[in-house]
Amino acid sequence: MIDLKQQLVEWRYHLHQYPETAFEEVKTSAYIAEELKKMGLEVHGNIGGTGVVANLTVGDGKGVIGLRADMDALNLNEIKDHPYRSQHPGKMHACGHDGHMTNLLGAAKLLSERKNFNGTVRFIFQPAEEIGKGAEAMINDKLFERFPVDEIYGLHNMPNLPVGTIHTRPGPIMASEDNFVIRIKGKGAHASSPHMSVDPLVIAAEIILALQTIVARNLDPIETAVVSCTEIHTDGIRNAIPSNVEIKGDTRSFKLEVQKLLEDRMRKICESICEMYGAECEFEYTHEFSPTINWDECNKIATMAAQNIVGEKNTNSDCAPFMASEDFGKFLETIPGCFVFLGVKNEGEELIPLHNQLYDYNDEVLVIGAEFLAEIVQIRLSK
Repeated sequence: MIDLKQQLVEWRYHLHQYPETAFEEVKTSAYIAEELKKMGLEVHGNIGGTGVVANLTVGDGKGVIGLRADMDALNLNEIKDHPYRSQHPGKMHACGHDGHMTNLLGAAKLLSERKNFNGTVRFIFQPAEEIGKGAEAMINDKLFERFPVDEIYGLHNMPNLPVGTIHTRPGPIMASEDNFVIRIKGKGAHASSPHMSVDPLVIAAEIILALQTIVARNLDPIETAVVSCTEIHTDGIRNAIPSNVEIKGDTRSFKLEVQKLLEDRMRKICESICEMYGAECEFEYTHEFSPTINWDECNKIATMAAQNIVGEKNTNSDCAPFMASEDFGKFLETIPGCFVFLGVKNEGEELIPLHNQLYDYNDEVLVIGAEFLAEIVQIRLSK
C-alpha cells in the first residue's frame, strides 16, 4: 500500500506539471475532484467558476469545519529543471499552491481513513487567489449558504521561515491590497522649450515624493501602511516632453480606516499638485484584497494543533504580520477562522522567494501540512 508521503509527492508533482491560472483551473479542479471521490467524499464542482467543495461527515455531530487551499498558478515561465517541471509554457506554481492543494488532499485522506472526529469537514479548493477574486466569486456563488461552516482554516508556505515550523497570530496577519492609477494630463513640447509645456513628468515626480509623506506624517505611528509607486508610463520621447504620464502602484494596510485615510490623502495630494501646475488629474483607487484578520479563538485552536504536530518550540503563536495580501481574508470578514504560515526553508539553503521562476514547494512539509489541518478537525470536532 502506498504510504502517505509517497502519495502526497505523487499528487504534488502532477499538480505542479499542469499549472492553470485564475479561473482557468479546469483540469486542476477535475483532478482534485476525482481524487476526493476515490476517498468516498461527496464532491461539488463549478463553485465560483472552478472551485471545488468536498464534504466528509462522521457521526452525528453538528459542528462544521472548513479547510481551504488555493489552486491557481502564476503567469511565469519555470526555469528550474526537474522531472516534474511545468508542462504549460509561461505558467508555473511559483507560490506553492500545488503544495497547498496537496496538503488539503492529504488532510482529506487522513480524516477519511481515521474518522477520529464527530461532525462535518468541508474541503474548499478555491480558484483565483492570486488576483484576489476567487474567494469573492465563491461567496457570490452562495458558498456558505450551500455549504455552511462554523469556522475556516488555511495555510501558506513561507520560504523565509525554518522548515517544519508553524507561525500564526491573533488579529492582523496579512495586509489589504488597494491598487491605484494616477493619470496626469499636461501639455507636451519640444525638450528644448520646457517653458512652452506643462510638464507632467515633473508633476509626477513631485506627486511620487509627496505620497510618501502620508505614512510619515498623516498616519498614527502605531499603525502600519505601505504606499508604493511601481510603474510610470509616458507618451513622450527622448527629445519631447510628454503630454501624459500614468503612475501605477498599490497600498498595504490592516484597517479599513487606514485604507480610507490613504485613499483620501492620495486623492487630495494628486489633485492639488496637478492644479498647482495647471495640469489635469484623474485618480483611480480600487480595493483588491481584504486584510487577513485572524479570530482570537481560532488562533488558539490553530496554535494547539500546531503544537501537537510540530511541538511547542516549532510553533510561534504571535508571529510578525506580513505586508503581502491573501484572498483568504475575504472569508474571515464574516466567518471565524485562522490563517497560518508553514515554514519551508532548509538550514543553509539559498532563499528563493515566492513568485520567483526558480521557486518550488518543499516536499518535506507535505505530511506536516496535512497532519496540521487534520489535527484542527480532530480538536474542534472531538468525539
